[in-house]
Amino acid sequence: MEPPAAQHDEERPITAPSSFAELLRLHRHAARLTLERLAEASGVSARTLSDMERGRSSGPQHRTVAALAQALSLGEDDRQQLIDLAREGRLRDHWTRASGLRELPRSVDDFTGRAAELAWADDFVHAGDAPGAAGVVLITGAAGLGKTTFAVRAAHVLRPSFPDGVFFVDLAGMSVQPLTVDDVLTQLLRALGTAERHMPHDTLERDSLYRSLLRDRRVLVVLDNAGSEEQIRPLLPGGGPSRALVTSRRLLAGLEGVHRLSLGPLPPVEAAELLTGILGRRGSADGGAAISKLAQFCGGLPLALRIVGNRLVSRPGWPAAEFVSRLADEERRLEQLRARDLKIATAFGMSYDQLAASARRVFRRLALVPSRDFDAALAAVLGGISVGDAWDALDELVDLGLLEDSTSGRYRFHDLVRLFARDRLHAEEVAADRDALTGRMTSWLLRMATTAGRWFEPAHGRPDRPDADLAGLSSPEEADHWLRVNADNWLGALRYAASSGQHSVVLDCAESMHWFSDRWMHAPHWHEVFTLGAEAAAALGDPARQATQLNLLAWVHLVPRDDPETTLRYTAQAMDLATRSGATAQIAWAHHNAGGALRRLGRLDEATASETQAAEMFKANDDIDAYCQCLGALGTCLRDAGHYAEALEQYLDLWGLLNDDRSGITPSIAAFTRPIALARVGECLGSLGHRTEAIIKLTEAISLMEQAQLPVPQARSLETLAALLADEGRTGESRHSYARAAEVYEAIGDAEASGRCHDLATAAR
Repeated sequence: MEPPAAQHDEERPITAPSSFAELLRLHRHAARLTLERLAEASGVSARTLSDMERGRSSGPQHRTVAALAQALSLGEDDRQQLIDLAREGRLRDHWTRASGLRELPRSVDDFTGRAAELAWADDFVHAGDAPGAAGVVLITGAAGLGKTTFAVRAAHVLRPSFPDGVFFVDLAGMSVQPLTVDDVLTQLLRALGTAERHMPHDTLERDSLYRSLLRDRRVLVVLDNAGSEEQIRPLLPGGGPSRALVTSRRLLAGLEGVHRLSLGPLPPVEAAELLTGILGRRGSADGGAAISKLAQFCGGLPLALRIVGNRLVSRPGWPAAEFVSRLADEERRLEQLRARDLKIATAFGMSYDQLAASARRVFRRLALVPSRDFDAALAAVLGGISVGDAWDALDELVDLGLLEDSTSGRYRFHDLVRLFARDRLHAEEVAADRDALTGRMTSWLLRMATTAGRWFEPAHGRPDRPDADLAGLSSPEEADHWLRVNADNWLGALRYAASSGQHSVVLDCAESMHWFSDRWMHAPHWHEVFTLGAEAAAALGDPARQATQLNLLAWVHLVPRDDPETTLRYTAQAMDLATRSGATAQIAWAHHNAGGALRRLGRLDEATASETQAAEMFKANDDIDAYCQCLGALGTCLRDAGHYAEALEQYLDLWGLLNDDRSGITPSIAAFTRPIALARVGECLGSLGHRTEAIIKLTEAISLMEQAQLPVPQARSLETLAALLADEGRTGESRHSYARAAEVYEAIGDAEASGRCHDLATAAR
């Protein structure tokens, strides 16, 4: 609970408002009216009312205010107070528009970080003169990243280098009425000493005079909050010693010859340092863990950090840990990130208002995406537009800093921007439409995932007639890539479908992952995927398909998790269901998985018996793909028993089958199994003392595994290869192989194996 001294911020009386926006909101709440009800009663649109309450329209016209006062049934004093605050807002807006030029603002004492960027700006300013617009630094970045604060700091640091003046102009580029070029040139010419009688009347003549004055002086011009290239071009120095620092939320890609500096969020350490610096004025110690958590919730945005810091400084008795608990609630985080006229949502809203209607729709609907990143195809689904139009909308969002993009063609939200998008979605689209959008996205993601997974199924492969609205996948490699980069999205869709009772859709998707999961066995989500699949099959009353999912769960605990006891529990359940339903294939898979678990437990005779029975059943069913897996497993049982010659013979038979075009094995299954079989051949050769030949086979197998993206067997083979190389006295090669094995183990999350190989690599020096 917040201390009583801090509660005035939430419970401020209507008689002491700070702005028109706050007073309007307080009166509406007191009247128990929603925005929609007040809009209906006053004739003012809900969107306009929302802008007023968020401070975007701080000085509405008198007739609008009068209509609101009447709809709210205000008394004379309250009515006059509302009218007076609106008038003050209009006057303040007029003053701001009329004169954007002012003295350089003060630099905050607790400025933190950006050392590399400041050094870069200093190097740029003190470089030799260059022609054209080369004397310009364009500082870009999303709302809240501290572009203005950085530019002001840089200008103060650089001030001694510009004896003829440092000028600061707020161009109001994000406002409804940005400053015109003509107004700015007039202000700058006056600042440079041009008398009114000598002021050119023509804009082009003013531009020419402005550049000529800069050419002969050392002046630094800070042009803050630029809205477009057209607003900036005439204000840039044309050469000589003068320089310009320009800030903009837009990328302003049309500006040529400028030096670009893109600001990103502060790293966690610097974010915590900035917050600590602000809180130094509290006179009380705050726990480091609380400071770090607050910085994390702010996502490295200096504006958010300053809001948090200012709120805590204004409440010396309010523990930082309590603010952590408030910000932990995502539903209220944006509302908590405000301190009087500083609001993170208002900063984002200024960018949002600059968007075209289609881009605003795409932006807010992207808040429904399960993960932080997505591509244009998914944006098109949510926006109800073509992929080409989605690209255009996404480009606009990136240009305004509302999305981050990457070279891979994927986009992501900053965490706080995503919350703002969700807020806009709830404010501007009704619940029924949001539910329909979620359903459409879920359907698309699961159909895409199922189609991609089927590429690796022996009985499926490339779909003959995929759904027309799905993104095209023309090869197993493309299907593999889509499943990996979109894993969090299709998994989120799977969860949603399961929670909403879409059992058939969930089960179809889970079943399609059978063979693909072998290719990505270290992924952390397979247990959840196949658990959801088993639950869906149970809900549908289908014991045969439930047995399939239980066998897949047995595999999860056998291979990625290395938990053979749990594997045996799942195979027993699968065996029972498969036997009762007559699902012969699943009986065979249960024997195969049980054989692997028994081998891991050292019960080799039982393992061999289970694998033999599975192999016979698969062969009788003419399932050559599964039969080959059993042959490899039988070879591994022989190897573990120390029968290396017999194991080698078994693996060579398997190798021959995999390379026989007449065997009937599915090409993708053969391609997956071939490098593993070759590695086993190498291991047996090494155990039989044929180290040179073993090294050749393992090296070839490792290369094939890397191409097929099979990191788990690759890491194990690298470790085996490193030991053989060490036995051969090839120390440098052994060290390199151990180091590579350590890297691969680390990538798949096996810290123990990674540390072991790292130590062996170090010892081999």
